[in-house]
Amino acid sequence: MADQEAKGAEFEKKADKKLSGWLVFGTNYDDAAELLEKAANSYKLAKSWDKAASAYIKLANCQLKLDSKHEAASAYVDAANCYKKSQPQEAVQMLNLAIAMFEDIGRFSIAAKHYKGIADIYEKEEDIEKAMDYYDRAAQLYSGEGIDSTANQCKIKVAQFAAELEQYDTAIEIYEDVARQSMNNSLLKYGVKGYLLNAGLCQICGKDVVGMNNALEKYQELDPTFSSTRECKLLMDLVGAIDEVDVVKFTDIVRDYDNMSRIDQWKTTLLLRAKNTLKLKEVEEPDFM
Repeated sequence: MADQEAKGAEFEKKADKKLSGWLVFGTNYDDAAELLEKAANSYKLAKSWDKAASAYIKLANCQLKLDSKHEAASAYVDAANCYKKSQPQEAVQMLNLAIAMFEDIGRFSIAAKHYKGIADIYEKEEDIEKAMDYYDRAAQLYSGEGIDSTANQCKIKVAQFAAELEQYDTAIEIYEDVARQSMNNSLLKYGVKGYLLNAGLCQICGKDVVGMNNALEKYQELDPTFSSTRECKLLMDLVGAIDEVDVVKFTDIVRDYDNMSRIDQWKTTLLLRAKNTLKLKEVEEPDFM
């Protein structure tokens, strides 16, 4: 590894000499770019990630001098991939530089991919609001390019985070919109019942019984097959338990469903919130009969 780092330093030194003269011709930038790429590769083999990133940034500057925006943007992406190892915020900065260039040259699907990459970094850093913002940006670009499946994946991420932050109306709107769009696509239609279930769980957390029932009617109209699914039955049973202010019944319904279809952590969180709200309501409205 030490040998590779020394090689990288030598390549970088030669590249710097190419760029340090008073009169720098285009061929010097070409030569320097080639040397900087070799330097970056050597640093990567040595696992000297910050030095590799620095070399890629220099490479991007060379490519800009050569008016090669696509290559410059790609070099910034390479720098970001190195920074991801230890400096996520620097990685975000590099990706934003790359995105601006990809958008400028009309490579919107590539820009969307890197918006999604930034969102993933923020998600790992547990900065949910910024992750939502970048997933939303990615979704908009993917939608504009007609890449509906990936756009929906990003929208669903936004909805999941919105629900976690108790922004239920935002989450409901997204889930319903994605379900509505998916009904018209034979490849995406299989996911509709899941989207409607998630929307329904957000309804249970954020709406009154009348609102919940109205939503369930709307979902059955949107997808005529939904009424025959376990997902629809679960929501209808839960709304019934909430209407009756019956915590025990609510718990039994969730347990029975979980025995048949394992409930993931996100759904569990929402169901626990709804159950805790129901418990408070049960205390406020005791049964005197």
